[in-house]
Amino acid sequence: MSRRSVCGLAIVCLVVLAIALPALAQRGGGRRFGFGSLPRDSKRVEYDGRIVIVRLYYERYPGWSFDYPDMEQNLTLILQDISALRMHPDGSNIFRMDDPELLKFPIAYLSEPGYWYPSDSEALGLRSYLAKGGFVIIDDFHYENEWRVFEAAMHKVLPGARIERLARSHPVFNSFFSIKSLDVPYPGRLGERGLTGEFYGIHEGNDPSKRLMVVINYNMDIGDYMEHSGRGFYSVDPTNEAFKFGVNYFVYGLTH
Repeated sequence: MSRRSVCGLAIVCLVVLAIALPALAQRGGGRRFGFGSLPRDSKRVEYDGRIVIVRLYYERYPGWSFDYPDMEQNLTLILQDISALRMHPDGSNIFRMDDPELLKFPIAYLSEPGYWYPSDSEALGLRSYLAKGGFVIIDDFHYENEWRVFEAAMHKVLPGARIERLARSHPVFNSFFSIKSLDVPYPGRLGERGLTGEFYGIHEGNDPSKRLMVVINYNMDIGDYMEHSGRGFYSVDPTNEAFKFGVNYFVYGLTH
């Protein structure tokens, strides 16, 4: 894709965010689930070759469900409108990490990992998913105590994995849009007070020349920006940047 084409698509994205997404606000806020088991009424989208956004479920805390399903709906619309990706328009999926069906879907999203305590079975399931080429987007956590919980969980999944800070020049930030800066504020009051996103990753075999298996948004919540993109809760500029990160993550995950 030429540089001119990418610039044109960036403009299209901004137009879509400014015009199309306000209509999505009428759908209402994101759904919240309780502390119990996976909701029985979550309708599964069967694999048919089209791309479905997958959310990972964990027990003990409902943070796995935050920004659902509006984030998925809005990101699906953007990916469908500005790219050639074949997005499934009718919903998204929620999977346990040890569900064999997860292996059919190349990209998965994990929210609020600061409260994630995987079982042995879940850790093995996610390890197998990553080993078979899966790409995981980790989002929406901050503060050192949440980082410690996440780090322990991630090392249970991938013992010996190195979690390294990513530079703006990394291919994941240039796979569709060329992201100009990683200095994006956390949504809401924390961002207004100076909390700014940091981006980390885990590479296959701890080798930065190999594919990125996990991308980590720390001190950041792109899901919240995308959920509320049509409601005017947050400024336009960081909301647009959040969508750029989301689009880039999917393009990278599908091409590496």
